[in-house]
Amino acid sequence: MKRWTHPQDFIALLAGIYAFLSPIWTATTSKATTTMIVLGILTAGLAAVELVRADLLPAEGATALLGVLFFISPWVMSFSGTHPMAWTAWIVGAVVFLIGVADLQITRSHRGPATTS
Repeated sequence: MKRWTHPQDFIALLAGIYAFLSPIWTATTSKATTTMIVLGILTAGLAAVELVRADLLPAEGATALLGVLFFISPWVMSFSGTHPMAWTAWIVGAVVFLIGVADLQITRSHRGPATTS
């Protein structure tokens, strides 16, 4: 698959950057800030890799996993009471998860059915 063939990865890149920067303008706690920065950097970095290499199934699966991590992070890291940051995590998580799943489907459809030897 050619580079830049998954334009939705730009959305994942922007979501990662938004999550990374969100503690600047969102009411937060130290746990929430650390979580959003780390997950945001990982998401943006992975999205950049996917923009260059759109055929990496493990990276697309990891994107979906990061979406799940974003979504559960308010409960796991105990900042669900910090509503602005929790909502940021939930929305970014849902968007990143959907993009990861969509990328998996697109890549699988371009590769065709799996063959066994």
